[in-house]
Amino acid sequence: MDPKNMNRRAFLKSTIAGFSSFIFLPFPKEYQATALRTKAEKMPKIPARVLGKTGIKVPLISMGVMNTSNPALVKAALDAGMHFLDTAQTYQRGTNEAMIGEVLKGRPRDSFVIATKARLPQNPTTGLYTEEATEEAYAKKIDTSLKNLGLDYVDIYYHHNVWVRESALYEPIINALQKAKKAGKTRFIGITTHRNEPEVIQAAMESKVYDVVLTAYNFRQKHAAEVKKAIAKAAEAGLGVVAMKTIGGNVRGAYGAEEINAQVGLKWVLQDQHVHTIIAGFTTFDQMELDLKVMQDFTFSWPEREYLQAHVLSSAYYCQGCGLCLTQCPQSLPIPELMRAYMYAFSYKNLVAAQDLLFSLDLPYEACKDCASCAVKCTNQWQVGERIRQIVVLREISA
Repeated sequence: MDPKNMNRRAFLKSTIAGFSSFIFLPFPKEYQATALRTKAEKMPKIPARVLGKTGIKVPLISMGVMNTSNPALVKAALDAGMHFLDTAQTYQRGTNEAMIGEVLKGRPRDSFVIATKARLPQNPTTGLYTEEATEEAYAKKIDTSLKNLGLDYVDIYYHHNVWVRESALYEPIINALQKAKKAGKTRFIGITTHRNEPEVIQAAMESKVYDVVLTAYNFRQKHAAEVKKAIAKAAEAGLGVVAMKTIGGNVRGAYGAEEINAQVGLKWVLQDQHVHTIIAGFTTFDQMELDLKVMQDFTFSWPEREYLQAHVLSSAYYCQGCGLCLTQCPQSLPIPELMRAYMYAFSYKNLVAAQDLLFSLDLPYEACKDCASCAVKCTNQWQVGERIRQIVVLREISA
């Protein structure tokens, strides 16, 4: 066995417990009670914006529940006024929706807004759908989400993880979503995009089908100006605009040891009035407190301005999704998706999400083993082959 591979496996095994505790372990009951009581007693009114033509008022920062399975944290967010929750059928290996459903039991239906999402099989290199991606399959996804959540309807159901125009306009999925909306299973139809965002947003506007776009948007994007223009056009056309990946894969994790990392990313996005809300993937009460604080004042301090100037366009763990690597790889590996898995593992500390993404890609067993040197020249100056070798090890580890 390759000693290097052995060392990587040992490293990942030794850290998996730490990663898991960061994401999954519940907080002590006494701390939960204190946090909830503090929120009830001290929380100022949360600033809100209207989510485009939907008319829904949403807080400036909402809760993306992808990275937590802690119901106490979700309850605390709701009680603090962060009433918009974002989930997906696949999060936490299919348990996230059900966990949220338990939290929502007994709460008035008009006291919260919930969005969820699903995807169908795609070619991981081209982004086009396979023949298994049928209207019937997507309709079943929608029904499964409602069953998991224990709800008759959701506020937004997203067509998930789209990065090419053809897929944004894919009729089987659009038909399933339109029928679900007509049947009252979702109030509005959305689309999500992690890369090639301007093209997808433009297609969403032209379709006249989508009500909301959920897009990656952060100061590390080399094409941030293009994303900003696309967002402005979407908002002016009446679409709701929700931002994700706003911290851009921090070196120290989504919420790093230095608060300024998270604060700068959040504040940078909130400066854009065309963004109606951010879905923030906080996993602790302290991180939630940071988001609540940022909502009250998102002007930059001088140290934050200096940090932004020093780090703008630095790659950290954020893949630009430009796709230039795809034509350079002899194995035709879906490199942008692999780099997203790398970010999930080493920045978000979410091994489950990273591993699930890896398994969805149908990779060759020995990815990057046949190349003496990597031919890929990454715009982020990353050693792509080495990163791939590090991340594919997760396929052999139980998470």
